[in-house]
Amino acid sequence: MAELQVEIVAADHFVWSGAAKLVKGRTSSGEIGILPGHVPMLAVLAAGDLEIDPVSGSRFTVQVDGGFFSVDTDRVVIVADNAVMADSASAGTR
Repeated sequence: MAELQVEIVAADHFVWSGAAKLVKGRTSSGEIGILPGHVPMLAVLAAGDLEIDPVSGSRFTVQVDGGFFSVDTDRVVIVADNAVMADSASAGTR
């Protein structure tokens, strides 16, 4: 099964990284869902919730205050101005 390698960082701290099946978020142009094989892109991240469906574990959300969203060769990098994981989420690997 193909998977995404995801890394989420805030301006001043590491948030989460790991393998995921799906990443959903809101850009300045609207909502977007990223699956393995997505075309490369760079977008401005709007404030709201990111939804991550990790390969291992249950789906969780990360609240962000804006930033950038990059996709290239099944690698997703999210650089947020500020980001806070939902209480039920556990930290990934770094």
